[in-house]
Amino acid sequence: MDVKELGSEIYESEKERKPIEALTGRYPELTEQEAYGVQLAYVGKRLSDGVEIAGKKIGLTSEAMQEMLGVDKPDYGHIFDDMIYDSTISRDDFIWPRVEFEIGFKLKEDIDGGDITVERVAQAIDYVMPVAEVIDSRIKDWKIKFEDTVSDNGSSAGMILGEGRKKLHEIDLPEIKMEVFKNNEKLDEGYGSAVLGNPLEAVVWLAKSLHEYGIGLKKGEVILAGALTKALDVEKGDQFKAVFENLGEVSVTVE
Repeated sequence: MDVKELGSEIYESEKERKPIEALTGRYPELTEQEAYGVQLAYVGKRLSDGVEIAGKKIGLTSEAMQEMLGVDKPDYGHIFDDMIYDSTISRDDFIWPRVEFEIGFKLKEDIDGGDITVERVAQAIDYVMPVAEVIDSRIKDWKIKFEDTVSDNGSSAGMILGEGRKKLHEIDLPEIKMEVFKNNEKLDEGYGSAVLGNPLEAVVWLAKSLHEYGIGLKKGEVILAGALTKALDVEKGDQFKAVFENLGEVSVTVE
């Protein structure tokens, strides 16, 4: 098993929109550390194309998402500048896209996870915003285990930054209520506390985890703290909206 080779396979799958068989099916011995090695190999391929890292996403932070994949811990992935969309996405740009809604943070300072606390994270945040994340799996039929989604850059595919900007002192993150609508019908609701009790704790976890690979969080990056509710499949013609109490809303139209 060659992590660089597998990273290239993920890269080509995304580029050609052709799914591949699960890595854990072919390499049952694949470890979490090796999976992050695959992810970094993929990231290297993307960076060689000239894109830039726009942020990081934390995944599997809520019980709802952990239940979907049968895992008990978060993961993370990188978001590139060519993965930022306005309110419209094309179904044809993805393999099997899903959308999920979460709380996002814009950083005004670098964060080094070597000695990190919730207080330090709070100090580094410029503002809070509502975000829609488009996730997609380069693994066929979303038949994935934890190591598959880690290898696959946390199933990252895109983000849409919603309307609304708040400073941390203006809101109570755990108490933020979110309502999700699809084609004007309410489907779900959740609270900020669904994300490890407090979305700031998810950023602490992310900073510590990235530090193990010599990666820091950078000023100007957007950090997606994790979905408050389950991910939703999307099809052409769908319209989604998430309304966050005292924060704003974010919409996604699928063409």
